[in-house]
Amino acid sequence: MNIGDTSVYTDFQGLGELKAMASRDADGSLEKVAQQFESLFIQQMLKTMRQASLGKGLMDSDQSLFYRDMYDQQLAIGLAESGGMGLADVIIRQLQSQRGVEKQSGAEMPTKQVTDYTRDAQHLKVVTKSAAVVAASEQTQAVRPEKDPAGWNIDDFVQQLLPLASEAATLIGIQPQALLAQAALETGWGKHMMHDPGGRSANNLFGIKADQRWDGERVKVDTLEYQEGVAVKKRDHFRAYGSYRDSFLDYVEFLRGSPRYIKALEVAGDSERYFSELQRAGYATDPKYANKISSIMAGDELRSALARFKAGAAEPL
Repeated sequence: MNIGDTSVYTDFQGLGELKAMASRDADGSLEKVAQQFESLFIQQMLKTMRQASLGKGLMDSDQSLFYRDMYDQQLAIGLAESGGMGLADVIIRQLQSQRGVEKQSGAEMPTKQVTDYTRDAQHLKVVTKSAAVVAASEQTQAVRPEKDPAGWNIDDFVQQLLPLASEAATLIGIQPQALLAQAALETGWGKHMMHDPGGRSANNLFGIKADQRWDGERVKVDTLEYQEGVAVKKRDHFRAYGSYRDSFLDYVEFLRGSPRYIKALEVAGDSERYFSELQRAGYATDPKYANKISSIMAGDELRSALARFKAGAAEPL
């Protein structure tokens, strides 16, 4: 199969061939790998947009929907191959920088640098999502240097995290401000982040614990758990991330990877129902968890900060 064949963009079976070719010509395959990731991301974005519609039209049928999906696939391929949304360039820079390879150096890229990213469908999705968030993050951090969260005010919190929240929200069909409200509750608007013994932030925005499924870094901190409605102080392990971006992406994967949160994801378009289902599924032990997040969403603090952010974004640089 030729690496330029469209089949490699439309099904995950093509990843096996891409991986084999990467082992023979890793540097030459990097651009194709990036194009495939971008094409699949665009397909996922189109799918999410379709799901957000009001439902089937009067003239829709299973056959028409099948052809519509085929059209979306071809549209995604065409966009990716004609320059796309700029994600391919971001992915290339990310893969090169993460593996210590600069494009100008002319150094040969080790095989593992590509094969690690074409290993399976699940990992492919994570890399694609990460690239989308990088694109938004690069644009915002270019004009707003990151500050220590301990010194954040609410405007800092929104400015730093809204672009990341927007990308993560697109992946599960929820409002970005809903994720900001949840992160605000979990971290006290960024002022109460978890830290390791050396004082380094764990970048954990959603209070996700490090159970047996987690093989990354972790921190052990004091936390409040509710037992029969009574708050009890405990000490437990929580996940640690290299960046806020990683925290958002892991939040999405954490929910998608657990059957207990299926009902919550099904109603993600309705934030109040979404958080009620999260609480019902055991995401948090606080009996008022969903109500607290809804109060933050409806509160003047978040609304005003979002309005100021939008007004600032509309101003010419």
